[in-house]
Amino acid sequence: MSEPQTYASHRRFEPLMHFILLPFFLITWVATLVHLYRFPSLHSAWVAALALALLLLAIRLRVYALKVQDRLIRLEETLRMERLLPQDLKGRTPELTVKQLVGLRFAADAELAERVREALAEHLDGEAIKKRIQTWRPDTFRV
Repeated sequence: MSEPQTYASHRRFEPLMHFILLPFFLITWVATLVHLYRFPSLHSAWVAALALALLLLAIRLRVYALKVQDRLIRLEETLRMERLLPQDLKGRTPELTVKQLVGLRFAADAELAERVREALAEHLDGEAIKKRIQTWRPDTFRV
């Protein structure tokens, strides 16, 4: 069984993306720039541009996946807050930013109301919210 998730261990790296594809595309682009410098031609310039396009595509795909994940977190947390928050806080949930909602998703149900109050009163960002969580609610199904 793996270690329980905490603030220190909650970040996730996608090995294929972070350790294989992105470095591969970056090295390929640098190699094409070196080739363009050594052997300038329209063909070399085109290959360098194509390599850059592939690198940017890989980065953009990762950003799109994270945006979709943030939208899902916003929906999930809104539904969870409707179920768990006291009446005085339910009406204030639209004031929370996406980054705050992303941070709040790790708060256990029992401390959610307290973390929401702090986030709203002190305008905390997602990282500050995560650092205040006492009982960590793991999220292992992430992009």
